[in-house]
Amino acid sequence: MEIEALPLEGLLKLTPRQFRDDRGVFWETWRDGMVVGDSGKSLEFVQENLSISKAGTLRGLHYQREPHAQGKLVRAASGKILDVAVDVRSSSLTRGQWYASELSDQNGCQLWIPAGFAHGFLALTDQAVVEYRCTASYHPESEGSILWNDPELAIAWESTGFVMPEGGPFLSEKDAVAPLLNAGGWPFK
Repeated sequence: MEIEALPLEGLLKLTPRQFRDDRGVFWETWRDGMVVGDSGKSLEFVQENLSISKAGTLRGLHYQREPHAQGKLVRAASGKILDVAVDVRSSSLTRGQWYASELSDQNGCQLWIPAGFAHGFLALTDQAVVEYRCTASYHPESEGSILWNDPELAIAWESTGFVMPEGGPFLSEKDAVAPLLNAGGWPFK
């Protein structure tokens, strides 16, 4: 596994070695000790989620506040997504900055998104199946979100050449009315 530190502190891209033959492909997606968290210990996942989205579906930008903050290891098990992480830590040198990466069933790449980031993704293909492991369980009262098209963030959702559906991406009711980042203050120190 190749593990690459990305421009936003704590954000990592994991690219597996692929073993291909006439039967298909094999790669290791996770092993204990592969990534060490802020505590100096191996990451411990307590919840795994799966979503299936049609092309043009945008999910996010979501986070959970302390003490239920989640780190997420995200991958596209099938199809292709543009995965986005936004640094929402007030004390970070990269606060308010975002990073995007194309994750697919072809490249096998994963993003490690530590607590202190908002996360979202845009499905670039029909039947984009996204799996993500979380370091904390879902806690509705700690949930927060940021509007996907916050002009201050100016996320380049169409940077891959994907053309949004007429009228914009397919959103949940909650995501369509999410606040701007600066409307609610910085959710993490």
